[in-house]
Amino acid sequence: MADRSRVLVTGGAGFIGRRVVRALLAEGHEVTVADLRAFPDPEVHSVTGDLCDPGVPERAVRPGTDVIIHLAAFTYVLASVNDPVSTYRLNVDATARLLELARENEVGAFLLASTNAVTGNVGSAVITEQTVLRPLTPYGATKAAAEMLLSAYTSCYGIAGAALRFSNVYGPGMGEKDSFVPRLMRAARDDEGVQVRGDGTMIRDLVHVDDVIQGVLAAWRARHTGPLILGSGQSVSVNDMVDTARRVTGAAIPVEYVPVPNGEMPAVVVDISAARAIGYAPSHDLESGMATVWPDFRPDGETR
Repeated sequence: MADRSRVLVTGGAGFIGRRVVRALLAEGHEVTVADLRAFPDPEVHSVTGDLCDPGVPERAVRPGTDVIIHLAAFTYVLASVNDPVSTYRLNVDATARLLELARENEVGAFLLASTNAVTGNVGSAVITEQTVLRPLTPYGATKAAAEMLLSAYTSCYGIAGAALRFSNVYGPGMGEKDSFVPRLMRAARDDEGVQVRGDGTMIRDLVHVDDVIQGVLAAWRARHTGPLILGSGQSVSVNDMVDTARRVTGAAIPVEYVPVPNGEMPAVVVDISAARAIGYAPSHDLESGMATVWPDFRPDGETR
């Protein structure tokens, strides 16, 4: 990592992207964002458009780009089951085009936002970077395909390609998201309940967005190549999430248990020792992390 690098962040106007860009600017880097909407900061060069459209990736990957942090993706696991074609276009076709542009423009590093969903259902086994890839959904399959493409470009063209497998990321700035943590926050704000799939014993690794960003930067500094799991290393049940949200918000948040849809993994337990070895050190537990999310949702003037 140079003192001042030229960085492209795809999906840079999104939940994770906005905080990645802020962290890069704080370190003095020159940042370009490619997203469907412009980045709200004149210091950042914005390329506005769909990466699946001809010409948009070409405008984004400018000569002299040192690193691409590729966050733009179709990220809704269950929605990917209903729309596998759109999932493929963004997660595979657009990624392949960006990798080819990286090769043509001699970009040194490519960091791909991937997922532990590439492994599919491993029961309650601990997921490591060596776990065999058997994805359950078009989302997991397209991310696995993107990882394979990245591996080929790393091997053939010398790009430092890191497939960063994020677990369930949460944190401030989730107002537009429909994942479980913001659903809990909205339920607390509106004095409503939430639906829980199964009996609430399904377990997940939830990682705070600021911890993930620290991991992204650590992977770049280390010129990490290959898969790397970025999670909290502490799996919690859905019932634990509900109880923690109740403590943080002071709201009752009643629960309705509903059937588990196809494509859901019963457990996600990850080993983050490889990331720790390059300096990754997650700092949030679930309660301290959720406490950073609630202010975005809490009604004005409320001090629960």
